[in-house]
Parts: sequence; structure tokens; C-alpha cells
Amino acid sequence: MKKLIIISLLFLASARIEMTAQEEAAREKFGNSLNLGAGIGYYGAIGRALPVGIVNYEFDVAKNFTLAPFAGIYSYRNSYYWGYPNKPYDDPSYHYYTYKATEVPVGVKGTYYFDQLLRANPKWDFYVASSAGYVFRSVVWDSGYYGDKYIYRDSSPIYLDAHIGSEYHFNQKTGIFLDLSTGVSTFGFALHF
Repeated sequence: MKKLIIISLLFLASARIEMTAQEEAAREKFGNSLNLGAGIGYYGAIGRALPVGIVNYEFDVAKNFTLAPFAGIYSYRNSYYWGYPNKPYDDPSYHYYTYKATEVPVGVKGTYYFDQLLRANPKWDFYVASSAGYVFRSVVWDSGYYGDKYIYRDSSPIYLDAHIGSEYHFNQKTGIFLDLSTGVSTFGFALHF
């Protein structure tokens, strides 16, 4: 009889904990916050990792769905071998020239959160998203380079990206996130205000 009472009490306690977690998930709001993110991103167009920063303001549109106007920034260096076509290859004018590209994407991201469907702990967010916008680009070349300076032959400044990601919240103000994207996939730290 004593065992039955203990088992019953444990069962009721665990049921209450689960109901409390579900109530918190049902009350969870994803929007109406200013979000700052900084981390390492992978940009497929250049094939390597680079530092990325982003700021957005996320607001609730419908249950589990938000919109977030955003702006980001990332920069990278690359080099290109170039020389004058009528000179021999041992001429000093033939060498690698370096350029620095800075890109600032601006747009809006629509996000659907699966936390309630997955019955996720309130510390976790799981989502799919789509973003659309325009990328402002600046490229600065080494002095002495007079060749073709157009490096974005296959890349339009207008884009539409798909995302899947998650965030773990240390508390209401900070977290760590992973956003896998068809554009720049990012892993980093988030601040929420």
C-alpha cells in the first residue's frame, strides 16, 4: 500500500510538471523583441566561414508565426591572379591581387515556430523560416589592379532564402543559435531585448 501511494504521488507530480511545461509553451511569445546575433557563418558563394552580425525586430503576426525586418553584415577577403595580357608571366605586374568584400543584407524574415507541436522545453526554439531582401555590396581592390572588378557574376543582389534552425535560451535575454540557410548559415550568440 505504501508503494502504491508513493507511485501515485510521483505520477501526479510528473503529470503536474508536464502540464506546467505545456502551459508555459502555450503562453510563449516569440516576437515583440529586438534581437542581436553575432557568430560564425558559412557563405556557400565563397566556400568558407566568416564572421557575421545581424539585428532584427521580431513581432508576432499569428500563433507561432513572426515577421522580423532585419539587417546583417559580413565581410571577407579573397585574392585573384592577374596581370597585363601582353607581358610575360615573370613580369612583376603579374601577381595575386586582394580584394575585401563587405555585404549588408536587408530584408524581412518570416518564421514559424514548432515548439508547441514538438512539446519542446521553453528553453528551446525550433523553427523554419524564409527571408527575402536585397544585399548591398562593396568591394575594395588592392592598388595597382586594373582588371575586371566585377566579382558577383552569378549572384543577384535580390535574394530569397530558406532557413531551418533552433535556439537554446540560457535565460530570457541570452541564447545560442544555429540557423541553417540557403544563403549564409550561422552559428552564434543571441541577445534579446
